Amino acid sequence: SAISEDAPSGTVVALLHVQDRDSGANGEVRCSIAESLPFRLEKSFAEYYRVVTARELDREEVAEYNVTVRAADGGSPALRSSAVLALRVLDVNDN
Repeated sequence: SAISEDAPSGTVVALLHVQDRDSGANGEVRCSIAESLPFRLEKSFAEYYRVVTARELDREEVAEYNVTVRAADGGSPALRSSAVLALRVLDVNDN
């Protein structure tokens, strides 16, 4: 996927559907991404999360991001999974 470097903060980059077919606590899934990235993960509704920009991007600084989304269920021990979103930052003439 690609996103323009002039996209405003809060721009939706991806919509994720996360599902665990277990019942009770074993079926509750929590997702997270690294806090150091210029993106944040927001629970939108039910089993859906969205990845949004947390601040402005600068293609001259970073041209591509690999955002790892981690999911863990509420079981004991917790089962974990992850997926990587490759995001290219598109250049906009800054001058």
